[in-house]
Amino acid sequence: MPLERPGPLPPVEVLRSARRRKYASAYWQQDRIVVVLPERLPRSQQDATVEELVRRVLARRPHLAGSDAELQARAQALADRYVEGVRPRSVRWSTRQRQRWGSCTVETGAIRLSALLQPAPAWVVDAVLVHELAHLLEPTHNARFRRIVGRYERSRDADLFLAGYALGLERAGRAGPSDRCPPAEA
Repeated sequence: MPLERPGPLPPVEVLRSARRRKYASAYWQQDRIVVVLPERLPRSQQDATVEELVRRVLARRPHLAGSDAELQARAQALADRYVEGVRPRSVRWSTRQRQRWGSCTVETGAIRLSALLQPAPAWVVDAVLVHELAHLLEPTHNARFRRIVGRYERSRDADLFLAGYALGLERAGRAGPSDRCPPAEA
């Protein structure tokens, strides 16, 4: 049964290992899925095995290969719940954005999220979306803005996650955003 999902599939890299005797595995590595197969797995079983493992990896984090349309729908649901129903004109993933996790152009209502966020947990992506949606109501990081962002209950957790994630990207030699915004005052 072929994989069916909206939007493009991420790249899949298939490796064969002489050390593996029985089991195959798959995992995310940056923006692609790596599948490791036993070297002795018959070629006739390879396609079905790869397809099943990719399906499992995508099921664990379905937002990773999500389309811009899915991201837009997610932003609208978050806006209804946390940001007074504000509506962005567009929400999309950006592969060019490396200095910030997200950005918002207030004049046009456009929101862009760094594609570096695609492997992050859904609640982290949601926190960045809420942050950018809040900018549509309040362009600066003032007290009103922090109150709006604070409605999302995992905002502080996401800030901590993103700080660690940025450090990990830096250590791996992949430049990433250093922070979403100045820390909120306690």
